[in-house]
Amino acid sequence: MSNSNNKKSEVLIALAGNPNVGKSTVFNNLTGMKQHTGNWAGKTVSNTIGYCEFNGVKYAFADIPGTYSLLSRSKEEEEARNFICFNKPDVTVIVCDASCIIRNLNLVLQVLEITKKAILCLNLMDEAEKRGIEINIPLLEERIKIPVIPMTASKKKGLNTLMKKIEYVNNTNPEKSYVKIQYDDVLEKAIDIGIKELENHSFSDINKRFISLRLMEEKENFINTLSENINLTEEETKCCYNAMEKSLQFLEKNTDENFNIGDAISKGISKTSEYVSRGVLNSDITAYSKRDNLVDRIMTGKYTAFPVMLLLLMFILWITIKGANYPSEMLSNALFSIEDSLYKGLLYLHISNQIADMLVFGVYRVLAWVVAVMLPPMAIFFPLFTILEDLGYLPRMAFNLDSCFKKCNTCGKQSLCMAMGLGCNAVGVTGCRIIDSPRERLIAILTNSFIPCNGIFPTLIAIITMFFATRGKGSVLISSLLLSLVIVISIVTSLSASKLLGKTILKGIPEPFTMEMPPYRKPQFSKVIVRSIFDRTLFVLGRAVTVSMPAGLIIWLLAHISINGTGLLYIMCDFLDPVGNLFGLDGVILLAFIMGFPANEIVVPIMIMIYMGDTSLVNMSNLESLRNLLVSNGWTIQTAISVIIFSLMHWPCSTTCLTIKKETGSIGWTLLSIVLPLAYGLTICGVINILFNIFS
Repeated sequence: MSNSNNKKSEVLIALAGNPNVGKSTVFNNLTGMKQHTGNWAGKTVSNTIGYCEFNGVKYAFADIPGTYSLLSRSKEEEEARNFICFNKPDVTVIVCDASCIIRNLNLVLQVLEITKKAILCLNLMDEAEKRGIEINIPLLEERIKIPVIPMTASKKKGLNTLMKKIEYVNNTNPEKSYVKIQYDDVLEKAIDIGIKELENHSFSDINKRFISLRLMEEKENFINTLSENINLTEEETKCCYNAMEKSLQFLEKNTDENFNIGDAISKGISKTSEYVSRGVLNSDITAYSKRDNLVDRIMTGKYTAFPVMLLLLMFILWITIKGANYPSEMLSNALFSIEDSLYKGLLYLHISNQIADMLVFGVYRVLAWVVAVMLPPMAIFFPLFTILEDLGYLPRMAFNLDSCFKKCNTCGKQSLCMAMGLGCNAVGVTGCRIIDSPRERLIAILTNSFIPCNGIFPTLIAIITMFFATRGKGSVLISSLLLSLVIVISIVTSLSASKLLGKTILKGIPEPFTMEMPPYRKPQFSKVIVRSIFDRTLFVLGRAVTVSMPAGLIIWLLAHISINGTGLLYIMCDFLDPVGNLFGLDGVILLAFIMGFPANEIVVPIMIMIYMGDTSLVNMSNLESLRNLLVSNGWTIQTAISVIIFSLMHWPCSTTCLTIKKETGSIGWTLLSIVLPLAYGLTICGVINILFNIFS
């Protein structure tokens, strides 16, 4: 890219394309931004803007949602359609998978109904070559009347050619003759009737053929969309209604009762796509397909799919537990070793002893604990998760679980959000945007906190290791197995909660969804590591640090403010103790969870602090010492089980609650996301307590 100092004029470029075609990779390489790439559908769910400079001109690239069409049948389709239609990008680059041109052309043809200032970018040419696919690019260009650029974005091949072609298209007028989607005769006549009604108004120069078609399919909804985006005059609004009514009346008179306009539009798109692609491809993909099909027989097979998922889960957890122990201990020792120096430094600056105590043994100590506990497992878990994503396994996981979710009146895409929740529930909630149906999206948001996040893993691992895993060579393996079982329990309860919501306040029929099975690909390990650390690990850690610092201050104040010589912290524990006993817990445990609302990582440190009668968090990394402390304070196997259950099912952390409020725009739904898992957790813990009392 050029760094010329010439006067720049900003040019808006829209990056459109099907999911899983490398669109975000093109975006990242052109703009230098780190928009996360993934190997599953619906990854990009909002527009991201990045900039680059070429020959002295500044280009703004908008990475719009990946979608299979612009028919406005989902949130992604509507957002992508509206951006191209109403934001009027100077050039629209349509990124396609070179190995799946026929299917990708459906979107290309729909974009060309809106704008002719477009370029077709054939990405993943290396994948096409591996599959034995040859593409007649000159013939394809002749058919669709727009430039076609072959590219392998992951290897930065073709990017410069693309920028030159963008510059050319931006500075020239499109061809007057262009490929049009050919619908059946009746629909074509209905479109012409609508165009005739619209022809005396400009409608901000939006293609009138496109408007006529949308009015017939979306009716008043599209008139509202037009009004919101281009401020229709009263006369233009009336004109739209006339066009819609006359076109629909014509269709009603000239079609039978089985006619469906959506089906007719889809049929026309597919038929035109087949015509455009005829003779363009010459492929021999037998060997390549055999390999993928063989692997899929195992990954998605009737009898092998779920065992493979469990084994992969166990393997990832085993590596995370095994790999995180030593660096976590080192980081903890390093961070806690500088406390004295920090304290002396504050005193040297003439800060009072009380303020120094509060800052070092309150704020800093909580901060140090969160970083030491969270960073190592996240730095291992997120790259492993991203590798599975890059390989193309996550769509197959959604496919495997789809039948389970359908039985619970929701859809298989929720499994992708659940998988993201294993790292951070706030990320999982944001990821629910990939679900098209508002009802199913809301169910996924409300139940995501049933999945244990990275902040809860340390608590689960510590309790499982202390009370259930034999100490010795096999302890890590047993811990991994038991932790996998705990996660399976969390998935089952999440499904149960989804079914409860789907049968009560969020009734409805699960909508079908399109989930492309991408080819298996070799992960880009260097990019996976860098992006998983910077995009996920440090991002999540930063949010945890932000909320843990004020939490440390509050904990310190509650421990030091006393009434009649007793600290508020201990008064609160005594008050909660009878409630905790009903559920196999105690007041200390309940208070630790309540005070852990800002960050789940500080729950165990608060327990240790209160049990030891200390006024600040204590760093107790030796699990044997910690077990002795807990047992001496009344912990039993029943307590350990109840704490595990309550760790899985209680309120979401503050960051997740704020994210839920942002995604739903409702305090009511946010409160329900708190009450729902809490009700499950208390009910199950209560039942466990009753059973232990009966049989003990």
